[in-house]
Amino acid sequence: MRIGIFTDTYPPYINGVSTSIVMLKRALEKKGHEVFVVTVNPESMTYKHEENDKVIRIPGIPTGIYDYRLTGIYPLRAIDTIKKWNLDVIHSHTEFGIGTFARIIAKQLDIPLVHTYHTMYEDYVHYITKGYFDGASKKIVEYLTKFYCDKMATELIVPTKKTYDLFKEKYRVDRSIHIIPTGIEIERFYCENFKEEDIEPLRKKLGFKKDDFIILFVGRLGKEKSVDVLIDTQISLAKKYPYCKLLIIGDGPDMPIFKKMVEKHKLENNVIFTGKVPWENIPKYYQLASIFATASRTETQGLTVIEAMAASIPVIAADDDSFKMIVVDDLNGYLFKNKKQYKKVVESFIKDSKKLKRMSQQARNSAEPHSSKYFAEKVLDVYKKAIGNRPLYEKKTFFTKLKNVVKKGLHGK
Repeated sequence: MRIGIFTDTYPPYINGVSTSIVMLKRALEKKGHEVFVVTVNPESMTYKHEENDKVIRIPGIPTGIYDYRLTGIYPLRAIDTIKKWNLDVIHSHTEFGIGTFARIIAKQLDIPLVHTYHTMYEDYVHYITKGYFDGASKKIVEYLTKFYCDKMATELIVPTKKTYDLFKEKYRVDRSIHIIPTGIEIERFYCENFKEEDIEPLRKKLGFKKDDFIILFVGRLGKEKSVDVLIDTQISLAKKYPYCKLLIIGDGPDMPIFKKMVEKHKLENNVIFTGKVPWENIPKYYQLASIFATASRTETQGLTVIEAMAASIPVIAADDDSFKMIVVDDLNGYLFKNKKQYKKVVESFIKDSKKLKRMSQQARNSAEPHSSKYFAEKVLDVYKKAIGNRPLYEKKTFFTKLKNVVKKGLHGK
């Protein structure tokens, strides 16, 4: 099968969507399929061809939201190359810019379109509106999301039931929706891939001791991730357990705010920021952690939670629908409703090393169903369904064209 992936986030961007696309591409290629990518050029306003013309990077303008760039909806210089790819299916991973281009080119070339909805856009409106007209903006987002996902895609994929419920209960979308949790290359995070001599230099670099209890967070440092909840709780944890450290990996617009919080409470020795870490180095950082924590309630899935579990790390996550399919209380982690509960769970792990060890093994087992191999197999089933609907579409197009020909003939045109 020849598959075209259209996305506005792809390496060198580092985020959950980018990671999931790389995983899918690799897994599909391992199964013998050819994968082509249309994405954004993050460096300049030029077209760029990579991997023997299997990857096209389209120029885009900065949006002001992290490192994202927005492309034009019909980049002419990419069309000839895409035609040569002779795609069987197009899989879009964004609603705007390149996502719109995917819909146009799919219709123009009569190619089935599968779309994955990754982002709860209503939670990110504040980056554009700066607090003004949020209500109206969310209505616009709802309208555009329904239009792109309901009216234009042959098949729609969402990563969790939380997203499924958004479409069915709030947006009232009346169409089939496939729930396919995003897969990752879980084997990259396995503990056995690392030796102590690989980890010790990193531990020393960050100022940790071997017996420190390390809480890990990995993600963007933005308002919607609620990292302040973790830092606030660290104030009391650090007083009671000086060896309890919070390691924050990532960057974002709110990093200066979080750093000021740390400085204000003199937590520099107990809260460590790494900034951006290259994607290929991330698994090594997981090996430092005792537990993984996230207070975010804006995820569609939360791939870092799966990464942590693959690294045999129990997870403490906000009690949100996006995590309920992964985190099971007292099996591989805990869900918490507030700071008090979060602190109580952290303390239970600090005090009970046997529980930590038991749940570490269960976390590893829980990650297995989220492998990139199973993910690719499920997505392939959706591709086949989309392609299976194609003959009906072609038949309709054929008879429409035939009808027009007959009309022209009868009128002597």
